[in-house]
Amino acid sequence: MTMDLDSMLKPTLDQRFEIVARGRYDFVRRSEKIDALLSEGRTAEACNERFHAFQDIAGLLPEEEATELRWEHRNSAAAIEIVRAAAVDQFLLGDLEMSEAMLEMVLDIDPEDHTGAVELLALCYAATGEWELFDEMSIDLSERSAAATVVRLWAAWRRERRIDEALLQTMRRSFKEYLAEFTAPSHDADEAYMADISSSSPSHAAEARELWLQTEPLWREYPDFVEALRDAVAGR
Repeated sequence: MTMDLDSMLKPTLDQRFEIVARGRYDFVRRSEKIDALLSEGRTAEACNERFHAFQDIAGLLPEEEATELRWEHRNSAAAIEIVRAAAVDQFLLGDLEMSEAMLEMVLDIDPEDHTGAVELLALCYAATGEWELFDEMSIDLSERSAAATVVRLWAAWRRERRIDEALLQTMRRSFKEYLAEFTAPSHDADEAYMADISSSSPSHAAEARELWLQTEPLWREYPDFVEALRDAVAGR
């Protein structure tokens, strides 16, 4: 029996929507399947499953207007997280255009940005030189976020070909683990890291490595930024 897609989006009293968990629109179940594939090392299959889930989510949403999903609803939150993770997959594959579109969708369906999509999207805008969009978004980059500080450092380098000294001092003072990671000679996803990042309270060092690994395609394409950051740290 074909599902009525309109019935899969349930409006709420606060003018948001919930995705009814039925069949392939049970995104909690699909997230659990993706996690199981990842735990078995079947990364390609997990990414494919996540992309197909993203397609189902996109097919539910009306094209003519933004549709905010209710984060407090478990199935809707799972859908938001799937789109965010699918955007990371595309970013890692080097498809910045697709990643941007997915991240923009995340912010449409979750304007409060519970998943931290704004930082990765700002990285994409800086990489593609979309400075008007970057500047509009920069007001949403938290001063207390290590990732946001990395984004600002990267954007300053892209625009002005210099390491911003004030931002570098912020890294030294508040986010030293991230500065150490981004200037380290290697970034292995070894057993110690995997155990740390998978724990209930990962260390700042593990979170810093996670950020590096999630953004590594940029630093492979633009190694001059990392080299300039190392020079600045060394005082050269």
